[in-house]
Amino acid sequence: MHPDDTASLPAAAVPAASPESPASATPAGPTGDAGIADTGLTGDSGDADTGLTRDQADLRVAVRSFLAARPGAPWERLARELGVAGLAVPEEYGGAGCGTAEQAVVCEELGRALSPHPYLATAVLAVEALRAAADPGAMARLLPAIADGSRTATVLLPGDADLVLSRGRITGTAPCALDGEVVLAFAGDELVEAVPSSRTPLTTLDQTRPLVALSFDAVPVRPAGDGAARDRVRDAGVACLAAEQVGGAAACLEAAVEHALRRRQFGRPIGSFQAVKHKLADLLLLVESARSAALAAARALPGDLPVAAAIAGSYCTEAYLSAAGENIQIHGGTGVTWEHPAHRHLKRAAADAQLFGPPQAHRARLAAAAGL
Repeated sequence: MHPDDTASLPAAAVPAASPESPASATPAGPTGDAGIADTGLTGDSGDADTGLTRDQADLRVAVRSFLAARPGAPWERLARELGVAGLAVPEEYGGAGCGTAEQAVVCEELGRALSPHPYLATAVLAVEALRAAADPGAMARLLPAIADGSRTATVLLPGDADLVLSRGRITGTAPCALDGEVVLAFAGDELVEAVPSSRTPLTTLDQTRPLVALSFDAVPVRPAGDGAARDRVRDAGVACLAAEQVGGAAACLEAAVEHALRRRQFGRPIGSFQAVKHKLADLLLLVESARSAALAAARALPGDLPVAAAIAGSYCTEAYLSAAGENIQIHGGTGVTWEHPAHRHLKRAAADAQLFGPPQAHRARLAAAAGL
C-alpha cells in the first residue's frame, strides 16, 4: 500500500474504533472473548477519550461484548446477566441506583448494534416515570420485575396519545407507541397503569424497534403517582435516544472507514482519494460533535436537562441521518443492497427522527427555553 493511502483518513475512526479493522499504528488494547479490539480503556482513570469513569468504561465493554457474542439473546438474559435493566432502579427495589449517564452508556452500545431490546421504553422511560412519580406502592409493584428483566414496560407521554381519565377509568388511543407489557400513561395530572383494550403491532420502516397501536375503552387504572414530571421523563428519553443515535452513527463511520481501506480502485484504496477522505473527515467531526452533545445531555443537572436534551435531540438526530446516508454513499452499490446492513441504520435513523419529535421540534423547544 502506498504510504499516503491512509495518511489523511480520520485517525480516530480508523482501525482502533472498529472491531473488524486491521491493526494500526496505535497499539491494540485487550481483546475479549467477543472479539472486541481496542477498548480505549486507560486503566483506573476510565476512558480518556470520552471522560467515562472506570465503572462506565467497564459497563461499555461488558455490553458490547455481550451483544457481539450473543446477538440473538432475549431481553431477560441481557437484563439478568448484566443487570442493565435495573441500572437506574433504586437499590431498595433491586436496582443499582445509577443515573442517566450510565443508561446512556448502555444506549450507545445498543444503538451501535441496532439491538431490538426494549431498553429505551423499559429501563429509561418507565423507570424514570415511576421514580419521578414517587409512589411507593407503584414502585414496589413494578420496579423489581423491571430490574430483573421479567417484565417490560412502556410510557405514553402527553401528545403521544389522546386519553381521557374519568372516575378511575381511561379512554382513548395511542396510534403509535413503543411496545411494552406494562403500560404507564400520563393522563391529566396523574401517572396511571392501565391494561389496553387492544394492542395492534405496526408494520414499521425500522423493524428493530417494535411499535404498537393501543386503545383503551373505559378500562380501569391503577394510580402510579404524580404526573408533574412528564417533561423530565421525555427529556430523559431524548437524552438516551441521542446516545443510541451516536452509537449508530459511530457504527456507520466505522463501516465506512473499513470499506474505504479495503475497497480498491485504480490500484489503490478508495480511502486514498481526496473526495472520500473529506467525506470521512467531515463524518468523524459530525459523530464526535454528536457524542459531545449526547454526553452533555446524559450528565446534565436537572435544571439544565431541558436545554441539553433539546440540543442533543436536534443535533444527534441529524448526525445519525447524515452518517447513515454517507455510509451508503461510500459503499456505493453494495450499500443499497438488502444483504448489506447499511440500509438498517438508515431505517433506524429515519424512525428515530420521529420518536420524540423531529429536529425542528427540539429546536423550537430550545428557542422557547432561550426566550426567542
